[in-house]
Amino acid sequence: MTRETDQQLHENYKHNLKREKRFVFSWQIVILVAFFGIWELASRMYWIDPLIFSSPSEVCMVLINKFADGSMLMHTQVTLFETVLGFLIGTFLGVMMATILWSSERFSNIMDPYLVIMNAMPKVALGPIIIVAMGPGYLSIITMGAIIAVVITTLVVYSAFREVDPNYVKVLKSFKATRPQIFKEAIFPAAIPAMISTLKVNVGLSWVGVVVGEFLVSNEGLGYLIVYGFQVFDFSLVMSSLILIAIFAALMYKVVERIEVFLIKRVG
Repeated sequence: MTRETDQQLHENYKHNLKREKRFVFSWQIVILVAFFGIWELASRMYWIDPLIFSSPSEVCMVLINKFADGSMLMHTQVTLFETVLGFLIGTFLGVMMATILWSSERFSNIMDPYLVIMNAMPKVALGPIIIVAMGPGYLSIITMGAIIAVVITTLVVYSAFREVDPNYVKVLKSFKATRPQIFKEAIFPAAIPAMISTLKVNVGLSWVGVVVGEFLVSNEGLGYLIVYGFQVFDFSLVMSSLILIAIFAALMYKVVERIEVFLIKRVG
């Protein structure tokens, strides 16, 4: 009888969870549709300047025409390639640096003030230096995307390593575990939620770095289209590029969420 009751409670919990997800998703769609509907209405009624703010219908026409002639696809592929690579490099280097800092307390104490300074420094301001050093190409733009993510990743992941329950470490030490074994069995798995949170933040940071890099030097990519649109007063092109950036950033965020669910199940 108790087993049947527990199973029924579990089924009710899963049903309520699915219903809550459907409710949240429905409201997300309502807000999105309302936003574009109000934007279109405001543009048509001249509550906002349609020349500056464009309208969803104009943006759709620009996207259709640009994808039809292949130009928008090319620019989108370039920016996606740069962003994903910068995201992966920045995250990987950040986790590696955090691991090195955890492996040596003396080294982490030495580097602590420098990490704080690097985090406070506006990385975007380094753009011209990076471009001059690495040349006006993909490498400098990818570096911009990576360098913005690497410092915050290092700080967050290292803090997560240090906040792991010390009792886990004491138990492993009682079994004569080495420091690499402690890291593998206790520290790294316990810090996975923090690393996933960092990935979510890095999605936005990577897009910022790459788009700013394209502002400065590129002759292709969505950042270039934004600058070009401002130069020729084609604000529908600007808004089209911004919407594409928002769409692909949201898709990257969803991919990270899927990775989070997979890792949590795997670790659990």
